Amino acid sequence: MPFENPDSFPLSRVTTLRGNRRLAREKVLQLLMVKIVSDTPIDKIYSHIFYRRFNFGDAEEHLVENKILKPDEVYELEADIPIIWSENDEAFAKKLLLHCVENMERFNKTIKDNSSNWNFDRITLTDKILIHMATNEFIYFDDVPPFVTLNEALSIAKRYSTDKSYVFINGILDKILKELTESGDIHKTGRGLIGWDK
Repeated sequence: MPFENPDSFPLSRVTTLRGNRRLAREKVLQLLMVKIVSDTPIDKIYSHIFYRRFNFGDAEEHLVENKILKPDEVYELEADIPIIWSENDEAFAKKLLLHCVENMERFNKTIKDNSSNWNFDRITLTDKILIHMATNEFIYFDDVPPFVTLNEALSIAKRYSTDKSYVFINGILDKILKELTESGDIHKTGRGLIGWDK
């Protein structure tokens, strides 16, 4: 992003960030990634990742009123601002996280069965987790239309995974959605029926 003066940038005035379902999905991805990579219990990392509760050790009286920050310092600062969640969005995230943890082995098999041309161990962890998340959403979130789940998974993949991951994820999720629909494992109601051609 171009700036008039690349050496300085005003101090960000943003002090909190409002959560939403997209951000909730991103946080679930991050929590699952840390849990799988480091085998850290989720309760040990939940607040840190989900709410961005950090202890920088900076007392407020040491903050300078009109400090000028470099652009990368502002981005870093804004990456650490606390997130304020609505009850519904936090409940959505917790439910998604719980189902992903409970169904990890089951849906690993689903991914293997639907990616026969790919070596499972060579599929990126981010892609596996996004497929897990979407599969859980298909089954356990009656009010979320499948096209919303697909779009969210692909958008997050474009941000967090490889350049072509969204194509791979789209193909696998299309197969899984068809399989789950045919087996009767998906039961959408209300808003979840929008745009769903079963």
